[in-house]
Amino acid sequence: MQFRLVLFLVFSFYVALISGCSSTSSGAHNSDSEKAEKVIHIGYQKFGTLNILKADKSLDEALEKKGFSVRWTEFPAGPQLLEALNVGSIDFGHTGEAPPIFAQAANAPLVYFANKPPNPNGEAIVVPKDSPIKNLEDLKGKKVGLNKGSNVHYLLVKALEKAGIQYDEIETAFLPPADARAAFEKGEIDAWVIWDPFLANAEVTANARIIANATDLAANREFFFSSRSFAEKNPDVLEVIYEEVEKTEEWVSENPKEAAEFLSPEIGMDVATLELTLTRRSFGLEKVTKEIIDDQQKIADQFYELQLIPKQIKVEEATIK
Repeated sequence: MQFRLVLFLVFSFYVALISGCSSTSSGAHNSDSEKAEKVIHIGYQKFGTLNILKADKSLDEALEKKGFSVRWTEFPAGPQLLEALNVGSIDFGHTGEAPPIFAQAANAPLVYFANKPPNPNGEAIVVPKDSPIKNLEDLKGKKVGLNKGSNVHYLLVKALEKAGIQYDEIETAFLPPADARAAFEKGEIDAWVIWDPFLANAEVTANARIIANATDLAANREFFFSSRSFAEKNPDVLEVIYEEVEKTEEWVSENPKEAAEFLSPEIGMDVATLELTLTRRSFGLEKVTKEIIDDQQKIADQFYELQLIPKQIKVEEATIK
């Protein structure tokens, strides 16, 4: 009887110990979750306002006052950035007009938050300086390099439409900017559809010749996005980001040379390239409007007609009501 009592007490102590450990472990997990919720993961590309905010730490400092720390991740282009948002690796980022169309068609939980004004001079179709290609009509039957699903994808669609060329009457080579630059210089593609600052760099250092930019073809807006869950839980954090982006946009517009000199070592591009980029760049920031969403819907509808996306989408579903 005494032995059973001792055994019962030992067993009770063991259960309590396990329960305590389990409780402690759970508590630690909850604590980690709470800490994780206080981190915002921001995706950015090679060039843009977010680059400056990352480099000068102003956004980190502003969000720290809200109890958030920032984790920054660089992406080669918008499609890759939104893939990361789709799988939950980032909470916020920026891309052009086309990537969110492809991402929404892939059921990414994104929401449009803000956008910059149109910037048609910031993307173009280029050829080597001595290329026999003189205009858009000459692209028929040629091999054109571009980053699939990026803003320049829509520019190519509209440029071919203007020239009376069917989309399947050219050969597309889907390449990220670095690979496309290499293919361009080796003569492996006849033309390259690309955006700034890669466009400016190709003009400055690779003798690229523009045959058409996006003027009268595509608006080439830059958008800022968030995951839906983050946007719904942290509207105040998004407002802080908006304010910081807006302030930085104003500073760059007033100090383009200084901004180019600041960014040059940060992104590994020469000052001349960045000055050219900034002199033709649009500045400003605004909240996404119905008119902007309607413009995005037109892009989505055309991509569906060309079977570039697998299903029709309603862009307005990627907004916060």
